[in-house]
Amino acid sequence: QVQLVESGGGWVQPGGSLRLSCKSSGSIDSPYLMDWHRQAPGKRREMVAQINSSGGMKTYANSVRGRFTISRDSAENTLLLQMSNLLPEDTGVYYCRALYMDYTSWGQGTQVTVSS
Repeated sequence: QVQLVESGGGWVQPGGSLRLSCKSSGSIDSPYLMDWHRQAPGKRREMVAQINSSGGMKTYANSVRGRFTISRDSAENTLLLQMSNLLPEDTGVYYCRALYMDYTSWGQGTQVTVSS
């Protein structure tokens, strides 16, 4: 199965920006959907952004729309999440996921902490 490795997390002050990357061991043109999820301490994991295989369809959670942008770099087999105007409530572990017809792959997660 394909392996996914996230990177780019860290600590940032409110209002700051981070860019998360999710490197796939296989082609990111293969899954029919890829998305980013996050999980805050004590809360359920939630999807924040999703993109289809062509990149023509993007979906965002209401809480991040207008601040986060999901994109795909097929040449690098990497899923990206540009996060701007970060808020303390954006704090959590961010995971990428790839959905194939017969299985689903998750990355191990990267921590994002937004605080002053």
